[in-house]
Amino acid sequence: MNRLHKPLLDPLGLTFPQYLVMLELCNGTPRTVGDIGNKLGMDTGTITPLLKRLEAAGRIVRMRDRADERRVLITLTDDGLALQSELWRVTEKIKSACQLSDAKLEELRDTLNDFAHPADN
Repeated sequence: MNRLHKPLLDPLGLTFPQYLVMLELCNGTPRTVGDIGNKLGMDTGTITPLLKRLEAAGRIVRMRDRADERRVLITLTDDGLALQSELWRVTEKIKSACQLSDAKLEELRDTLNDFAHPADN
């Protein structure tokens, strides 16, 4: 999947894991680091450096939750929001290249999630 996405993501300055995070953030912010990590199956040690790079690139802002200082909230910047249509175009190009309908894509995602989390089934 990384190889398939790379030529589409390079012009956007994103890696595949960053793309996944950005797509997740397009579903609504602010989000906690833990929430994003759980949704994507990434632990804190993996997702924190990735978020720091997105912040350095001006795509997101990380800030402490005022209600709970232990939590870090992630919000898209204007630059991050401006990428949203490009991110969806990448998704559509991948779906087209793989010749997957929405139903088949959902089936594939479920199958991959089953492989990644066998104890959850």
